[in-house]
Amino acid sequence: MCSREAAAEGNNYITAYQTVMKKSNGHSIGAGDGDHPLAPHSKQSYTAAATTSLTANTDDEDMIDITPRSSPGDLIGGSSGYHRETVTESDTERDFAPNQRAMHHHHHHQHQHVPTHSAFGDPMDGALSFYGSSEVHDEIPGIGQYEDFHTIDWQRDIARDRMRHRYIVKKRQDSLWDLIKGAIDAGSGWLCVLLVGIAAGCVAGMVDIGASWMSDLKHGICPTAFWFNREQCCYPDKQSVFEEGNCSMWKTWPELFGLNRTGTGPNIVSYILYILWALLFASLSASLVRMFAPYACGSGIPEIKTILSGFIIRGYLGKWTLLIKSVGLMLSVSAGLTLGKEGPMVHIASCIGNIFSHLFPKYGRNEAKKREILSAASAAGVSVAFGAPIGGVLFSLEEVSYYFPLKTLWRSFFCALIAAFVLRSLTPFGNEHSVLFFVEYNKPWIFFELIPFVFLGIMGGVIGTFFIKANLWWCRYRKFSKLGQYPVSEVLFVTLVTAIICYPNPFTRMNMNELIFLLVSKCSSGDSNPLCDYKRMNISTGTSFIEVTEPGPGVYRSIWLLVLTFVLKLALTIFTFGIKVPSGLFIPSLLLGAIMGRIVGIGVEQFAYSYPNIWFFTGECADSNLITPGLYAVVGAAAVLGGVTRMTVSLVVIMFELTGGVRYIVPLMAAAMASKWVGDALGRQGIYDAHIALNGYPFLDSKEEFAHTTLAADVMQPKRNETLNVITQDSMTVEDVENLLKETEHNGYPVVVSRENQYLVGFVLRRDLNLAIGNAKRLVEGINSNSIVLFTSTTPTQNLGPPPLKLKKILDMAPITVTDQTPMETVVDMFRKLGLRQTLVTHNGRLLGVITKKDVLRHVKQMDNEDPNTVLFN
Repeated sequence: MCSREAAAEGNNYITAYQTVMKKSNGHSIGAGDGDHPLAPHSKQSYTAAATTSLTANTDDEDMIDITPRSSPGDLIGGSSGYHRETVTESDTERDFAPNQRAMHHHHHHQHQHVPTHSAFGDPMDGALSFYGSSEVHDEIPGIGQYEDFHTIDWQRDIARDRMRHRYIVKKRQDSLWDLIKGAIDAGSGWLCVLLVGIAAGCVAGMVDIGASWMSDLKHGICPTAFWFNREQCCYPDKQSVFEEGNCSMWKTWPELFGLNRTGTGPNIVSYILYILWALLFASLSASLVRMFAPYACGSGIPEIKTILSGFIIRGYLGKWTLLIKSVGLMLSVSAGLTLGKEGPMVHIASCIGNIFSHLFPKYGRNEAKKREILSAASAAGVSVAFGAPIGGVLFSLEEVSYYFPLKTLWRSFFCALIAAFVLRSLTPFGNEHSVLFFVEYNKPWIFFELIPFVFLGIMGGVIGTFFIKANLWWCRYRKFSKLGQYPVSEVLFVTLVTAIICYPNPFTRMNMNELIFLLVSKCSSGDSNPLCDYKRMNISTGTSFIEVTEPGPGVYRSIWLLVLTFVLKLALTIFTFGIKVPSGLFIPSLLLGAIMGRIVGIGVEQFAYSYPNIWFFTGECADSNLITPGLYAVVGAAAVLGGVTRMTVSLVVIMFELTGGVRYIVPLMAAAMASKWVGDALGRQGIYDAHIALNGYPFLDSKEEFAHTTLAADVMQPKRNETLNVITQDSMTVEDVENLLKETEHNGYPVVVSRENQYLVGFVLRRDLNLAIGNAKRLVEGINSNSIVLFTSTTPTQNLGPPPLKLKKILDMAPITVTDQTPMETVVDMFRKLGLRQTLVTHNGRLLGVITKKDVLRHVKQMDNEDPNTVLFN
């Protein structure tokens, strides 16, 4: 992550900026860094990590200043513990210990390492101080960091990147080498998303191929080439899933044991081995997740949305999470659990984006810039999950991204394109098309069909809302009961029940992707699919013959099996989504909708068959039976997925990319809008937003409006009659500041002129105070508990005691402020659009209090008559 060039470049930055920064009179550019000021905080000192040698520098006013001096050798390969740690780990890449998922309430007190953030990278690189220092050695180690489970400062990070960019543009004129470096920097974003797209396509191909092979392993094996799945083994004969008995190359487990393929005994053997294989795969998946990567469970999309909004979850996008999520996803899908692999592909692609961003310091060391890469990676995740690159870009824009500038849109498009191209070269979908469920309907839809399409949309909204409420109830029960203490046992129990009740029904036994393809496919003569058991007749109309279809017994039997499948899959999905294995929700939702749509489609088809002369069919069905049940399955799938996730635009694009049915955009749009309207009427949140709220993540949804009439004074902490903890600019001693740090747990303190005259001077962070005071007391002679702490540049008139400690460099002199009469609607918009973590409240220039993001979230919940204590993090 650090290199000789990067270290040397930090010194070059300083040389170029000395003149500029000396003119700035020490004024800072953005809000103070670090944790939210009112969040609980560990009282331990952070100075242990900073072991670089420091020397006392006496400035022109004979004040003691604490400044690390690092030689070029120290910067590049120094032996300090701080440097070794920061060059090997980062804030979001470092993986957690196995017990961290279960310790959310204690994360505020766990500080396992120091992440790397500063104006131009590692603080030890001689980077320019964000607080206005103008010397190469004026940077205190530790400034510019973010703690775990805290929010980043968007304004500060974006300002840093602008400063870095201005310097590079200015340097281009100096030499050819600087021009080349500028070009490399400008193209680093495109190169990064190119690498992310290639890697995402490769990983998705491996996951698809591995999951397909292991899923078929539950049924049998291909003895001539054991690495072939059933489709590849039987490919020369082109058998469908209902013609397994005709494939001589594929051997079922009873056949390998010397039994016949069919019969009571072989069926019992197949049943038992199906259950044992499912339990083996599920136990491996759950055990890997529990032992190596607790964050690899679930879908990952709620957490990705939260991370992209500016939240730090260290380890969630690390290399171990990537590895275990990929392997665990193959295992959990192969176990036959009612889950999909499409949602977790977004998490996997985001892990890849995070890892590759560290190859480019421009992104790896700037959290706001890193999120541009993560947005592009999310688009690539959906692109490879469904073979829908445009839908992936729209999904990233509509559903997961918080900050999405135009250049991120272009890079997301490019990343999704590369990922889809790489996946197409691996052809895991096993056909000549790069989409998951390619269908080709040659019959147009008629106007009358909008009525059943809208009906499917309404039902999709109802089913989606029911699923969200039921799943939330179960997840909440799991979270606060003893069940949550036995995650592997829960996975095995759910797998056992799923295997036992799914095997007897041929529709529930088969892979969900195969079943969806079966439901959306159109029927043709000669199909062995029981859904296509039609009696085809030619009826004379006097001048010509038209072909009509009458359902046979196979269709009616299939309808009852599909109704049973719908009930089972809905119940199993409610209990499966949220268990501690990688699990997605897209495919189960699509399956539920496809079942509902196919049944409705068969009904509409038979209505048209029975009453062909009704006025709205007149002229439409003159040549043939125009009703296509497979189209209703596609529309129903979109409706239920929209009801669960509340997607609209991206959903429609994904669905027509998924199936290749471009001419059916209008039915898909009608169903998607009906589904969203009904879902929003019955329940405000989609499944991902509901899980964000359940976990207490600090996510301010930009799509929701704040419609209440409260003021900033109603929300700020402390209230008007309570004591406000502040630091004065020139009258408190080191002992006074240390006592304040011990007695309070705020993560930041406003600095005022004096106790009596509380005009705001700036804002200083708890961690910065700990670092500065700790370094000074350990390494600077003369500093003791009676030293005055100064946040000004003026010299004391009389200084008979120990030398004062000058800390203006760590003071943010431009904090965002509002007045006490500012409407909370404006404050909430500031937090959403500026990415704030806190704002100070003043009245006539005097400081009154502080509003943090946690305060805003709790106030919003309180106004909506919800429990404000569910917000756990800052």
